[in-house]
Amino acid sequence: MSEQNECSSKSTCNRESCEGCPSNSANKQSFLVEQNAYSNIKHVIGVVSGKGGVGKSFVTTSLAVQMAKAGYKVGVLDADITGPSIPKMFGLHEQIVGDDRGMIPAETKEGIKVMSINLLMDDEEAPVIWRGPVIAGVVKQFWNETVWGEIDYLFVDMPPGTGDVPLTVFQSLPVNGIVIVTSPQELVQMIVKKAVNMADMMDIPVLGVVENYSYLQCPDCHKEIKLFGESHIEEVAAAMGTQVLGKLPLNPEFAQLVDAGKSYDIENPHLAKAVEVIKGL
Repeated sequence: MSEQNECSSKSTCNRESCEGCPSNSANKQSFLVEQNAYSNIKHVIGVVSGKGGVGKSFVTTSLAVQMAKAGYKVGVLDADITGPSIPKMFGLHEQIVGDDRGMIPAETKEGIKVMSINLLMDDEEAPVIWRGPVIAGVVKQFWNETVWGEIDYLFVDMPPGTGDVPLTVFQSLPVNGIVIVTSPQELVQMIVKKAVNMADMMDIPVLGVVENYSYLQCPDCHKEIKLFGESHIEEVAAAMGTQVLGKLPLNPEFAQLVDAGKSYDIENPHLAKAVEVIKGL
């Protein structure tokens, strides 16, 4: 096969040679960072959202819990450096220690490994006031200076938006796919589209969309009350060429367990499809 036929832009390209062409994958520089020598991470799943306040961290912990309950070795890299919440959701408050191999992640009693900036600070309520490049550097350290050991699925909880940290994760980690978390609001299509477009630009597969706060179920009649209006997530996902992985209700019991650091006690059958898709990677 000739160079011209290998080019992804062959139908519109007028070059005689693919050498130097930015569309030629052979010319794209790799920014991947090697994982720690004492780690063996098989799959990396990013959890992203176009805006804050949609329950992205809750979905991250829920996916990690469901995969752990399915018998897999799971880790969570908390890349939301300025707004870390993963440790509290798992009831983890001890400080990270290290040895000559690197940093040893915290571990829940059920075996889920966690690395977060909150676990490195003397005061977990102290604000992290750092600029983007410093934050991006910390995310890389969480990847290559942490002794993750054997991990089947590492979930990366990213800050909302399409800024420095998502870009760093997409470029530096071997991400197998992302899950986009959203809510049933009118601007959802624009927000999801931004996340999908960024993933496409970075050649990262979009596994699907999870809609959080989809409805509130009446405890008496079990009717689904659409607090944020009717969902349009199926149409949005179809327009983006992806799929809906689950619709999560607004459940006060979930909130109580998370606040108590008991995320592992949550039974979340609403993510069954997401679990099956992740298992199939």
